[in-house]
Amino acid sequence: MAVRDRRWLHPGAWWLWALGLAAAASRTTNPLLLAMLIVAAAVVVHNRRPDAPWGRSFSFFLRLGLLVIVIRVAIQVLFVSSVGTTTLVELPGVVLPSWMTGIRIGGDIRLEALLMAFYDGLRLATILICIGAANSLASPARLLKSVPSALYELGVSIVVALTFTPQLVSDVDRLRTTRRLRGRHTRGVRAVAGSAIPVLEGALERSVSLAAAMDSRGYGRRSSEPRHRRRLTSGLLLIGLVAATLGVYGLVSSGSPALLGLPMLLLGMVSAIAALAMAGRSRVRTRYRPDPWALPEWLVSAAGIATVALFAGAVWAGVPGMQASFDPPIWPTLPLIAALGIAVAMTPAITAPPLPQSGPAHEAEKQTEVPA
Repeated sequence: MAVRDRRWLHPGAWWLWALGLAAAASRTTNPLLLAMLIVAAAVVVHNRRPDAPWGRSFSFFLRLGLLVIVIRVAIQVLFVSSVGTTTLVELPGVVLPSWMTGIRIGGDIRLEALLMAFYDGLRLATILICIGAANSLASPARLLKSVPSALYELGVSIVVALTFTPQLVSDVDRLRTTRRLRGRHTRGVRAVAGSAIPVLEGALERSVSLAAAMDSRGYGRRSSEPRHRRRLTSGLLLIGLVAATLGVYGLVSSGSPALLGLPMLLLGMVSAIAALAMAGRSRVRTRYRPDPWALPEWLVSAAGIATVALFAGAVWAGVPGMQASFDPPIWPTLPLIAALGIAVAMTPAITAPPLPQSGPAHEAEKQTEVPA
């Protein structure tokens, strides 16, 4: 790809791709498929990760996923369930009351119960790692710039929450480097205690700076809007929420009328979208050089959608191997349709455009933490 084609991918495309991988991970407990999803996310992050504070957060999510697996298995060892017959370690246990049947504190550790806990923990860890991939690839500043006007306040809250983890990782790395240069310990309880205050101080300083920047740039300012239009917008939003709720209930309830299902859900979605469009007109907001949505964005988004579609189709068709068997324990197989979905999930490493080379604009983007 030519140098002139180097650009930032739209952050919404990265999030659609990552959410597709996370949704695919929620449809299976096969450890082979879950591990391959993690590898697919890691390959894309390795090839398209920017040199920015949020770009270095993927390793944190990998460690967080490992911690989730350890905690899930530890809970299973502590609160033993009566699953399986293959005893690995015999330990004393306390039998809980009859209304908590199937759970006891301590007791024999069984292979089937450990496998069940490991599969559940690995699935949750994979979902977190997929979300971490989106955090590492999508710029929070560009994500907030792409949020619709009607959802701008909500978007600021979400972006601040998404920026917390990358900035925390950046602060911890900076403090560890500083302590190492000063000849101090970087591991252990004393190192953690010595780094806690600077990290909290940096977070407070960023919060104050963010509040000042938002106030100076007129955040929350609205244009004058007639009272009848405000009432119409609120009414449409209320109708949309009620209709969508009734529609979801009609879809999940077997004995509900036909009009209470999909038609009511579509009515609710149309009403909510119309309300958001009308509410967006009252926000005074400008955009400087908006991110384009071109062929690379469609390809990256389609990769995530195709991945979850192939996984969901395999589960719906009853393809063997989508759910790992732990009682009895059987070595998991690799479904070909799910393997095809994982191969599609790795295509953004090629279809996404290369990042811009270092320069003034790139340096300004690297220094951006949370936009106002």
